[in-house]
Amino acid sequence: MTLIDGKATATAIKAEIAEEVRRMVASGCRPPHLAAVLVGHDGGSETYVKNKVIACEQCGFKSTLIRYEDDVTEEELLACVDKLNKDDNVDGFIVQLPLPKHIDEQKIIMAIDYRKDVDGFHPVNVGRMAIGLPCFISATPLGIYTLLRHYKIETSGKKCVILGRSNIVGKPMAQIMMQKQYGDSTVTVCHSHSADLKEECRRADIIIAAIGRPDFVTADMVKEGAVVIDVGTTRVPDATRKRGYRLNGDVKFSEVASKCSFITPVPGGVGPMTICSLMKNTLAAARKEYYK
Repeated sequence: MTLIDGKATATAIKAEIAEEVRRMVASGCRPPHLAAVLVGHDGGSETYVKNKVIACEQCGFKSTLIRYEDDVTEEELLACVDKLNKDDNVDGFIVQLPLPKHIDEQKIIMAIDYRKDVDGFHPVNVGRMAIGLPCFISATPLGIYTLLRHYKIETSGKKCVILGRSNIVGKPMAQIMMQKQYGDSTVTVCHSHSADLKEECRRADIIIAAIGRPDFVTADMVKEGAVVIDVGTTRVPDATRKRGYRLNGDVKFSEVASKCSFITPVPGGVGPMTICSLMKNTLAAARKEYYK
């Protein structure tokens, strides 16, 4: 069994990005600029945005954090998005999800200029990805694909089962894994209403678990030699930890790991690669690689 080290991989990629930024600045260009909009004080979102700011520093980017309280109106948030769209000094920006229930998340996403949509959530980017055109790919699926390539894991012709059909992970991951220029796999997407879910998983060469249910994938669902990618990061109460909780994946690691050829840990697997992919997208935005 080989443990897939997302933290080390992300560190190496960020060092490459930082070197590219140094060359950009030396040639007279300004460094890439990423802005993040954070609404409220959700613990997970706070941590995630903090890590994005740290990653920007490591890559030599300029970063801006714009904060609002939970009671921000939809109109105020849309005005902020419009301002960022028009700011030529901002290459890309994200609006951290989830948003409070009184705000229509899809309306906010639709309002973002797709040329600055480094999260890859805008329908233009989603559609371009679906038909194989250059675009910003959602950060988590891009990070997973980057890990598969980094560890030289064969995907072409393999059976890949994706657990979860979210717009952020499941659906775009399926697109990446099925497309010829990327995964070139045979893809099955399973979800809460899937029949024979365990049997589908047992036939898989690659399982990508993004269902948000701690320890959902157990040893009896995984065949010998499978590759298992765990996207889950649920906070589970744990009195032995200083913070009072631990991050738990969708895979029961203690049972499953010994059966795998490759597996990602939680934490330290997919998480660092998600932020790393956001840095890659921001660099591409600054260089106008996809949209002139």
